[in-house]
Amino acid sequence: MKQTSSLYLPKTRLLLSYDYLNRGNYFEMRTLQFIYGYRWKEDIRKEHELNPVNVSFSVVGNKSEAFLDLLESNPFLEKSYEDQFIAGASYSFTYNEQFLPEKTIQTYFQLTTEVAGNAFSLINRIAGNKSTSEIPMHVAGYSYSQFARMSLDGRGYYNFPDKNKLAFRAYAGLAVPYGNSSNMPYIKQFFSGGPNSIRAFSINTVGPGTYNQSDSLTFLRLGGDVKLELNAEYRFNIYRFLKGALFTDAGNVWLLKSSTSTMGSPFTFSGFVGEMAVGAGVGLRIDVSFFLLRFDLATPLRKPWLEKNNRWVIDKINLASPSWRSET
Repeated sequence: MKQTSSLYLPKTRLLLSYDYLNRGNYFEMRTLQFIYGYRWKEDIRKEHELNPVNVSFSVVGNKSEAFLDLLESNPFLEKSYEDQFIAGASYSFTYNEQFLPEKTIQTYFQLTTEVAGNAFSLINRIAGNKSTSEIPMHVAGYSYSQFARMSLDGRGYYNFPDKNKLAFRAYAGLAVPYGNSSNMPYIKQFFSGGPNSIRAFSINTVGPGTYNQSDSLTFLRLGGDVKLELNAEYRFNIYRFLKGALFTDAGNVWLLKSSTSTMGSPFTFSGFVGEMAVGAGVGLRIDVSFFLLRFDLATPLRKPWLEKNNRWVIDKINLASPSWRSET
């Protein structure tokens, strides 16, 4: 009788999580999430995860007067920061060759999809009620979110004989609110900038589009419906567990044309390339068998919020200037 490795047997997944976000003197957000699903492997490279139940509930409380004034003046933010009930399903597929160290060229690919709110909308339709974003339907007193969301994460690695490595990454994401929702809920929006994104910019400060988040809303980060990022990194050995890296990152997030927000230019196929933020830098890695520490130093090379002909800022680099070093 052929025995099947336990590695490839389907596993039931139960997850209950609680997230607390405190934005100083502006607001607090509490999110409770429950996930029920399955995870299984086809082989050492391919893994699937199906979550037929993916439910979360977010409540925004302790809103300050300044925050309430901002919401009142901006319908997009007001919709994004409403109390949200999200009930749907998600699926992800991962192809990973990094478990095969003998391969010179390794690839990684992950597809993630999620839909929410369709079951409630179907029930409303059967009952003769039609939900719209202007007059949304409610569940237990709270409006439910309705959207479709998909992301693609592709990576390639070239391993040199001396154990140095060249790594490339391309990420694309799209989220579309519809039916009961006019905007994506805050926790489902895409963000760009930070240590795992475009490292030359502060976390979640890039975009949307040509909007400059460093000028205002310093307590509040704005996301988008579309995300594109490209990363390239050359990793090299220095001494034993000490390694170095040279990298460049590019990307941005955008809102869809149908968004109610006027902040930042919406995504267009003809204009998105000219609105990409670009940064580059150097890194140091402490890589031992059970943990990895990363230290990166990067600078912006292109700022999408500047005038079209002045977005490249390579000529502004001045390591001796304290004001330049303090800029994003």
